[in-house]
Amino acid sequence: MSNNPSARARKQTLATTLGLVLALSAAACGGDQTQTRDYDAGAKNANVRRGVKPEPDAEAAVIEVESGGVSYGRIVIELYPNVAPKMVERFKTLAREGFYNGVAFHRVERNVIQGGDPLSKDGDPANDGTGDSPYPDLPAEFSDIEYEPGVVGAARTNDPNSANSQFFITLAPTPQWNNQYTVFGRVIEGLTQARIISGAPTRPGTVNPDPKIVIKSVTLQPRANFK
Repeated sequence: MSNNPSARARKQTLATTLGLVLALSAAACGGDQTQTRDYDAGAKNANVRRGVKPEPDAEAAVIEVESGGVSYGRIVIELYPNVAPKMVERFKTLAREGFYNGVAFHRVERNVIQGGDPLSKDGDPANDGTGDSPYPDLPAEFSDIEYEPGVVGAARTNDPNSANSQFFITLAPTPQWNNQYTVFGRVIEGLTQARIISGAPTRPGTVNPDPKIVIKSVTLQPRANFK
């Protein structure tokens, strides 16, 4: 379900296929057909900025993660506004508003974890991956930065101009996603924690963690505080 009526109206049902292992069906909510926001929505033609050297923002995002009251530690992400200014600003805005507090990492695989969907707060895992923020979708900000361990990307539907609130962290080289998803940051601390999350137990036949792995908070702190 989209919180943005105009975005919801233009989405269509899509059966999404996981890049390496599993298939998930797109979820329908109410009378509207919604489309899962993924890191595997298919190749799309879009302009790709090339040769841009990432320059860290003055603030880094600190994600505190827990499950059942047990801490998974923190994941620290440096943000690249010179690469993806719109997505970085969106992520920072949502972090300041507390939007991410309580959402789950709703898809976990050995090579990637994904979170940022407000619908993951409810008790229905079937709609996880279909939600977004109250703000409009963002245009593609594709670059030639390669998806390697620790790279942070914006999830989207099969429309390249549909990044919103959801994000993913790659844990292995994933060249099939290069030039197709907005890169807006990189993990500078806590990659081990992300790998632990990727190996969490899931509901049978899905990539949805059980029990939930929850983002307790996302705060913005000076980048200079981290190595």
